[in-house]
Amino acid sequence: METLDVIKDQISSNPVLLYMKGSPQFPQCGFSARAVEALMTVGKPFAYVNILEHPDIRAELPKYANWPTFPQLWVAGELVGGSDIILEMAQQGELKTIVEEAAGQTE
Repeated sequence: METLDVIKDQISSNPVLLYMKGSPQFPQCGFSARAVEALMTVGKPFAYVNILEHPDIRAELPKYANWPTFPQLWVAGELVGGSDIILEMAQQGELKTIVEEAAGQTE
């Protein structure tokens, strides 16, 4: 499977997906740690891809997403954004709403 196909499959198969450095239990950068923290407060499960273990995805995803940095949060197949946007949405209550809606579609 081509890397782009893998990315598209991951995004379409997971209602809430975080591309990050490290894992939710062991984030490898502060931005990923803050993104995970914001998602954890929502209380819904989310998938993640550790881009440090997948250099092909790390190289291709910014081109596909037209978003140069990590982490990247995808909800219901749409790019939400990076750490700053995730935190801002969490503070405004928007993150909880979109994550719960996306998670509810699969329950």
